[in-house]
Amino acid sequence: MKDDIMELSKQKFSNIITKITEGSIADELEIEKGDILLSINSQSVEDIIEYQYLIADEYIELEIQTKDGEIVIYEIEKDIDEDLGIEFENPIINSVQTCRNKCMFCFIDQLPKGLRKTLYIKDDDSRLSFLQGNFITMTNMGKKEIDKMIKYHISPVNISVHTTDSELRIKMLSNKNAGGILEKMKKLKKANITMNAQIVLIPNVNDKKNLEKTLYDLEKLHPQLQSIAIVPIGITKYRQRLAKVDIFNTETARDLILQVQEFQHKFLKNLGTRFVFLSDEFYVMSGVKRPSYKEYEGFKQLENGVGLMTKQEYEYNKELKKINTYNRKRNVSIATGESAFEYIKHLSDNMMRKYDSLNVNVYKIENDFFGRTITVAGLITATDMIKQLKGKDLGEELIIPKTMLKSDEDIFLDSITLDEFAQTMNIKVKPSEIDGHSFVKNILGI
Repeated sequence: MKDDIMELSKQKFSNIITKITEGSIADELEIEKGDILLSINSQSVEDIIEYQYLIADEYIELEIQTKDGEIVIYEIEKDIDEDLGIEFENPIINSVQTCRNKCMFCFIDQLPKGLRKTLYIKDDDSRLSFLQGNFITMTNMGKKEIDKMIKYHISPVNISVHTTDSELRIKMLSNKNAGGILEKMKKLKKANITMNAQIVLIPNVNDKKNLEKTLYDLEKLHPQLQSIAIVPIGITKYRQRLAKVDIFNTETARDLILQVQEFQHKFLKNLGTRFVFLSDEFYVMSGVKRPSYKEYEGFKQLENGVGLMTKQEYEYNKELKKINTYNRKRNVSIATGESAFEYIKHLSDNMMRKYDSLNVNVYKIENDFFGRTITVAGLITATDMIKQLKGKDLGEELIIPKTMLKSDEDIFLDSITLDEFAQTMNIKVKPSEIDGHSFVKNILGI
């Protein structure tokens, strides 16, 4: 979640200039930090999308209010798409459009009290989809918002589809406006807007026959719809007042993989792409071998955990080939979630066989904070690690996946900072990027 953007939803809108790039057009015009952008070509600017669109002309009129309150209009001739060199206080997003749904699978609704306030904010904003890759349901978008999206060619956009059955989608999202997603996406296709889709799959709700219908419906949106990611519903222990749902197990995950493989073969023949991809969790829980590096076709949906392990292992093998000699005596440990434990242990054991002087202890952290049904490393808290790693041989350094921390700050989900955690454990802690190159280098201490 992009916490810095979420904070903006409570801030008053104003396009305050915070930085001027040296040597830029704005610098030459002596526009200053603290000035306020009022309009471009007599049009007010509500967000970064409009700003980028409006400045992409050879001639523009820039209306600025100086720190002294004076209104100045600058007539600017420039190259098309030449930047003005201005940065703003709030990335000129006036407010984040929050989600009006009450989805039966919503993870935020399953959070306990007492976490960071920004974790409870649900965004459903097309601008954040364009800027940061967030997924949107489009339930709060009417004709005006969709037309604006088309006008400024907001592309690519990531859409949470879940099902193309309007009646079921209304039920799943608990929103009377949730129907008609296919018609909205058809309009975007006609406008040549690039899209990616996400399906949160719930056993006995939108799977099997309903999933089949959804995939056939979405096939008609290709090539503007580039890919579909299917991820399993995540269930915490805080669902007391929410709808009862089933979760995937070994058998149902295997059945789904077989179903999706059939569709991938059809799509590859008809579209030239496998088109639909499963998140790594399905392969882990089923024990079925993951697809090859090539079969992920460029890893279009890594943020959804689609092919993350395969990509990391490919990079891991590539990095290992560069390092033939390693004589440093090193003893380190890794903490990870249940779903990645066997995979991480396999990679670590392989490195120990190659380098005799290396020792790596891999520890599986069970999620007591959210519940044992949550198995991904990115939702592990410092509290659970402190409790479960106490008394363990952690060596000279503990390596954790960086996904455990806030994207822009070294703090865990339970508000314990990385420094506080390291002090409590009395060990150096190294957050590692989720790629094979970083994995090898961090273990070897390179």
